[in-house]
Amino acid sequence: MKLFDSHFHIIDYKYHIIENEGYLPPNYSFQDYKKDTKNLNLAGGTVVSGSFQGFDQQYLIHALSKLGKNFYGVTQLPIDVSNQEILSLKQKRVTAVRFNIQRGGIESLKNLRYFSERIYELAGWHTEIYLNAKTLTQIKDTLKSLPRVSIDHLGLSKEGLPTLLDLVDHGIHVKATGFGRGDLDVADAMKQIHNVNPEALMFGTDLPSTRSPRPFSKKDIQLIQETFDDQACENIFYRNALNWYQKR
Repeated sequence: MKLFDSHFHIIDYKYHIIENEGYLPPNYSFQDYKKDTKNLNLAGGTVVSGSFQGFDQQYLIHALSKLGKNFYGVTQLPIDVSNQEILSLKQKRVTAVRFNIQRGGIESLKNLRYFSERIYELAGWHTEIYLNAKTLTQIKDTLKSLPRVSIDHLGLSKEGLPTLLDLVDHGIHVKATGFGRGDLDVADAMKQIHNVNPEALMFGTDLPSTRSPRPFSKKDIQLIQETFDDQACENIFYRNALNWYQKR
């Protein structure tokens, strides 16, 4: 079965790395990523900018040039970024902007609506959010009003799952990634999300699993295969994310 890896990081110390909450990540090159995924039937994926990369775009442009045309980028940008810069990044296959609330964030949530609407209207980009879903009640009405949004790592928490399901019912997508990061029953959470919207779940390795209590392993793939039938697996592993990232 083909896989589209909707969420992984490339960490290259040739470019600027920022300490975040006392943490510096390990170096993880595109060669490391290719080695770690060589036994997967990888058909594309998405490089996601981490908190430790700030607003640096050069590492991302370099990684995308090495990974190939079926790979896309998710970046972090300041609110005052120019239209020209956004459109230039779009030409290099950057397709989304990320709000990393879980790690302190770079831009305030007060800018979420303005920035999400601006980048969508200008470039067709969607918004990705990393946060604990138990805090979603504060922004759920805003999220429902936005054009296209995805949430990382199954929303992390059992407490936040009901709110997350409500958002899924309003078209928000969810990354089936980082299974060791949250406190929820992963298989049960995925089944509930899939029951609400079978197009919502998007598989990702989360490599190299920075700061995760349990890193990605092939058991995560097996869990999905044991939980869903073949058609659902094809959607979760490949089609849902491919359609999401190519729809620009």
